[in-house]
Amino acid sequence: MSIYLVLFFMGLVQGLTEFLPVSSSGHLVLLSNLFNVEESLFISILLHIATLLSIVVVFYKDIWELVRHPFSKKTITLVIATIPTCLIVLILMPIIKLSFGGFLLPICFIISAILLATTEFITKKRIGRKMDNKIALIMGVAQGFAVFPGISRSGTTICAGLLAGGDKKEATKFSFLMSIPIILLSMVMEIYEICTGGVVIDFPIFAVIISFIIAFVSGIFAIKFMMKLTEKSNLKWFAIYLFLLGLTTFFII
Repeated sequence: MSIYLVLFFMGLVQGLTEFLPVSSSGHLVLLSNLFNVEESLFISILLHIATLLSIVVVFYKDIWELVRHPFSKKTITLVIATIPTCLIVLILMPIIKLSFGGFLLPICFIISAILLATTEFITKKRIGRKMDNKIALIMGVAQGFAVFPGISRSGTTICAGLLAGGDKKEATKFSFLMSIPIILLSMVMEIYEICTGGVVIDFPIFAVIISFIIAFVSGIFAIKFMMKLTEKSNLKWFAIYLFLLGLTTFFII
């Protein structure tokens, strides 16, 4: 397949699945196997920047408030959520690197499906409370375990927030905001690997630009779509999709 089409699909998949509860990393690993292409750190960084900009555009008011008030309650909850994520990732790093080979992908897709379905059933008519440190901590722990391909970061953190008693809209918004430091940290790690590993960057510039724009635009769409969808607590269709994808992936990977 043409490198232009591959990068187009990778940009589209990254932009949509980064914020929908279906696992962007899982879909990209699956896509790499289907197209028989090696994952590129350069493209990974580029797409992370694109989706990060999507968050900035949609939540620029919230982000500006965090910058203006670095010691506010909201900023502190964000820090509380980020610390356990970093600790868990550091501890599990050897297993996480191996998991990107795809051997856990089918199981992880199915785990995500079960989590979404369970949360939908338990919290469907529940009225949640405002974001607090306890909910933030639980969501941070959940985010730490959601780094495995196939385990949706947004889905896992939103479900954790809802199961912990959080309000649907607030838990969803906080899930997207708490992804900012994690995306930044992953970008730093990937840049370090490029600088120390002598990675060769050899992609058509026009294809790279298209991939970036597609990831950015589709990311904005996915965030807004997910914000509206979560208010209705309608996660069952994503659960069905992930369950079927997990079963299918057993025959692909």
